[in-house]
This record gives sequence, C-alpha cells and structure tokens, in this order.
Amino acid sequence: MSLAEYAVEGAVARITLNRPPVNALNAELIADIDAAIAEAEDDAIRAVVITGNKHFAAGADINRFVDAFDSDHTEPQASGLATVVRRLELLDKPTIAAIPGYALGGGLELAMGADFRYLADDARVGQPEIMLGMIPGAGGTQRLPRLIGYQAAKSLNMSGRHVAADEAMALGLADMVVPADDLLTVAMEDATRWASGPTKAYAAVKRAMGEGYGRPLDDALAAERDAFDGVFATADARTGVLAFVAKEQPEFTGQ
Repeated sequence: MSLAEYAVEGAVARITLNRPPVNALNAELIADIDAAIAEAEDDAIRAVVITGNKHFAAGADINRFVDAFDSDHTEPQASGLATVVRRLELLDKPTIAAIPGYALGGGLELAMGADFRYLADDARVGQPEIMLGMIPGAGGTQRLPRLIGYQAAKSLNMSGRHVAADEAMALGLADMVVPADDLLTVAMEDATRWASGPTKAYAAVKRAMGEGYGRPLDDALAAERDAFDGVFATADARTGVLAFVAKEQPEFTGQ
C-alpha cells in the first residue's frame, strides 16, 4: 500500500500522507509523495489538497541519519525531498496544504511548496533541524523568508522552536486556521471552488510571480508580460471576457 494515498473527488486530487504515527519522512514516503504529485499533473485535475493522517509530517526519519553516519555517506534524501517540494510548487493548478498536528522540518518544507497552508487550530509548525546540529535541506532557509520575512525566518531557523497555529497565522505562514475537525472539509471545499476557476490563469499567476520574485523590476515585468500573453490566448480568457460583456457568470473549463 502506498504511504501517500491518492484520491480524486471531481476535479480535485487529495494526497494523504499515511506513515503512522507521525508521517516521518523516509525514502519510501518521499517516493510515494512524488508519484502522487505526478498523478496530479493530469490536466483533468484542477486543484490539489495535500494532507496527513493525524499529523502532516513531523520531519525526517532520524534513523536514516544514523545509518548515513555509520556508512560514511552523506544524507541523500534532503535532495530527494527538495525535488518533490519543487514539483509540488510548480504544479500548474492551485494547491492547498491542509495541516493537522505537526508539520516540522521536512514536513513544513513540503507544506511551503503548496500555494496555501490551512492549519488546524492545534497544529504546530517549525524548522527544528538546528536542534540536531543541522539546517533545513529542502528549502527551509529559502522559502520561509519569502513567506514571513528575513528576520522572522532567521529566528525560526536558528531557534528551532515550534510555532502554534495562531502565531503561524500572524506571521503569514498560515493562510487560514480552522478547528481540527473541520480542516479537511474546509480545504476540500475551497479546492473545489478553485477547480471551477480559470486554471491556466492561476498557473500564469504562479509562473509570473515565481519567475519575477526577487528579480530586477524590468526582468520581473517581462516575465509578467510573457505570462499575460500566454493566458490571453486561452479559451477561459475568451469565456471570461465574453461573459463579462454579456453580464453573465463565466463557466470556466480550465482550457
């Protein structure tokens, strides 16, 4: 059985990490997440929710580090997780990380690959690698400052402390905090709404912002123009404009 269960409801894919008790990330789980994200690349899927059973993911399986030390090999799985997080980040459709319980270390790095993070009200997040004498290896030192600012990210990465859901919301690390029992329902309802929208325009926003962020303004504006030109030629752009002129609600097909 896959450690990352894949299910489809309408045009929404749901990926559920299921490696009890806390979804510690090992090679098998990382590979299964990668395979699930690959399935979600199908054009029929127009939004994705990634979540976990009881916990999102409480970081790496520490035993793998011990094995790496004993074999005199460097730890290869950080690069594997980094590739998976990037694959999630580059999905050309809206993605939501619905976070119950812990999202720590690699678990938080995985969640930061999603467009939005919904936290259960009892969730806790953080980058505690410093407590092991290490640092994040799958984007924690790079995506976190982009989300919450340089100094706040430095504080979390250097302290390793766990952050409660309300503080995560205040920092900008969470987009929504909901009662734990309602987390998946809310995430799936919102994903369903995203799935009825102009999928290629969403992808264009992601591409323009991702390519433009941190670049000189002229370069960033050029990336935006390229994305605009691409999406202007889509069927959904035509649908949206004609519906607006006719004072009707558009029915987007994702094309």
